[in-house]
Amino acid sequence: MQDQKTSPEKFTIRVYGILIDVAKGILVADEIQRGLRITKFPGGGLEHGEGTRDCLVREWMEELNQRIRVTNHLYTTDFFQPSSFDPRQQVISIYYLVEELEQTTIRIASRPFDFDEVKEDAQSFRWISFKEFHPDMLTLPIDRIAGQIIQQQWCL
Repeated sequence: MQDQKTSPEKFTIRVYGILIDVAKGILVADEIQRGLRITKFPGGGLEHGEGTRDCLVREWMEELNQRIRVTNHLYTTDFFQPSSFDPRQQVISIYYLVEELEQTTIRIASRPFDFDEVKEDAQSFRWISFKEFHPDMLTLPIDRIAGQIIQQQWCL
């Protein structure tokens, strides 16, 4: 039996929210993870015993201090994707459209990577207008596919 730390069969399930505002555009998160600057959709990792929608509601509250309603499923990874951080792990990402139930109380940045302090796990959020949005603005491969769907449905 292989050690779990070296097993190539470990899965990571990520759940992301797509918040679209007709006037503001698409909300993205800028983060520093393992020394890399990453632009992605808000969300995070599914915990054992948690449903995907519950995960997204929890992650959104943790990251944006905002209650949301998870509405429609947008996309689930349908191909093999090794983790960008650990090639022994397979990543499955699930994307949902979300609606705000209240205004967020955190600062929304006006430029990319506008952190209070540049350090590991730094995070900021910003809107990208429909006119400016392009999937290549997103760092992670699965996010780019979700970004293509968004671009096709809302940015044309």
